Amino acid sequence: MRFVIIGAGRVGLRTARVLREEGHDVTLLERDERKVERARDQEFTVVQGDGSREDKLEEAGIADADAVGALTGDLNTNFAACMIAKHHGARTIMRIDEDYREDIYRKYADEVDEIIYPERLGAIGAKNALLGGDIRAIADIAQNLQIVELSVTEASPVKGYTISELQLPADATVLAFGKEGHPVGIPNPDESLELGDRLVVLADFEVLGDVRQIIVGDASGRAATLTGGA
Repeated sequence: MRFVIIGAGRVGLRTARVLREEGHDVTLLERDERKVERARDQEFTVVQGDGSREDKLEEAGIADADAVGALTGDLNTNFAACMIAKHHGARTIMRIDEDYREDIYRKYADEVDEIIYPERLGAIGAKNALLGGDIRAIADIAQNLQIVELSVTEASPVKGYTISELQLPADATVLAFGKEGHPVGIPNPDESLELGDRLVVLADFEVLGDVRQIIVGDASGRAATLTGGA
């Protein structure tokens, strides 16, 4: 799938990295030269310019994008980018900050496909909103630590295994477990992992891809149900 992300700050860049690791095509649009160079140093395709301008969005490939994530810290830029993206038929994800009033949220919520709070969801939450999937961000604990909820799928390598047989990377720990349709709780080591079951995991950002592969399986490129941020 193809994505355009407006904003190459902390969340925008991390979101782009997550999508690229899953094999997707990502282009960043950023006006700040320092952030542009940082993203290019990480071998991303970057267009330098104002994310609220249609000509710059077109240069970034908005006409062919499956989804556009407006992840800058500027609400007006984000909204303008989403309205242009909507005109081009792309899914629209808009960042707002947590201190905006509820009436501001309601005003914009009807105009875009999804609103995200990056302070709550981080890069994985932004990725979920753009792509959808079987992993849901719950909280950022520190710069490199995140709590996520993952669902067991048909493609999961551990489907049918017990929790005690689950071998995650050293920087990942299972915090809770829930059978499909039931609340999560303290994991029982003898519980079997079946389709739709959920695992809540604390993991370092660097190993999230490995954790997802182990629990969810290779779901890149497939249609997924949405679970869903310089």
